[in-house]
Amino acid sequence: MFMRIDRLQAELPKPKKADPNAASALQELLGGKFGEMSTLNNYMFQSFNFRNKSKAKPFYSLVASITAEELGHVELVSNGIAMLANGPTPEKDHDRDVSKAPFEEMKDIRSAASFLHAGGGAMPVDSNGLPWNGTFVFTTGNLILDLLHNFFLECGARMHKLRVYETLSDPTGREVCGYLLVRGSVHAHSYALALKNLTGVEMEKMLPTPNIDLSKIPESQKYLDEGSHRRLYTWGEETYRDMASIWGQGEQALPGDPPGELEVVHGAPDGARIDELQGASAAFTSDYDPAEIFEMAAKLQKKM
Repeated sequence: MFMRIDRLQAELPKPKKADPNAASALQELLGGKFGEMSTLNNYMFQSFNFRNKSKAKPFYSLVASITAEELGHVELVSNGIAMLANGPTPEKDHDRDVSKAPFEEMKDIRSAASFLHAGGGAMPVDSNGLPWNGTFVFTTGNLILDLLHNFFLECGARMHKLRVYETLSDPTGREVCGYLLVRGSVHAHSYALALKNLTGVEMEKMLPTPNIDLSKIPESQKYLDEGSHRRLYTWGEETYRDMASIWGQGEQALPGDPPGELEVVHGAPDGARIDELQGASAAFTSDYDPAEIFEMAAKLQKKM
């Protein structure tokens, strides 16, 4: 089972302005081949299909706990996309004349579907609007092969995050990238250590790939300073703590990152408040005035 927490894994600053084209670039980190939907579904189906779970429990715990985190990454990126596509809190638009093409500029944005289909929100597509594809999921039942694929997937995701980061100037999208670069590095490192435990090959010596120090990414700094690069979370029950035999046992942070021993933390990080998106009546997205909210609340109270 999964437990949902009504918070984001990281706090996202409000965008300076509506930037639907930046939102389209960020879509690559959601529905692209190396996006969060791919990492989530790869690890999720590997955890569902895991063989000999009791005999290889620490490896199962590792994949299963990262699965839960990746679900939160999908949520984080989706919120970043919606914030950029939606823009700052809009002024009340009750009097906008729909016959005067109030959203004329939207026909020229990179992904018109994000407005025409989703009202200015995230969609399960890549930066070109191509739907996420289930054939991206790799689950063989062979533990070494699956972990090797996961290591490659995280390295590919790092490359795409860096490239998307370099295209963005708005703080919202850059924050998404800065946080995910730190956590993606953790996941690549964890799969490298898992492979070392199974094969003796020191895969972690290949990291980071691509070889760009996160000290060059200002938005990553606070997460490095607080030690996020050294932590894996159980995201649930104590039973997942046994992954400490992989992510622990004196293993250290990657060279170039702030030094320290790797640790498993029970539960989830504190997280941050989810930004409330505002509706636009001219776009037919919910936009209630206070009187309407009061009326709805009164009706709900009568039903309780």
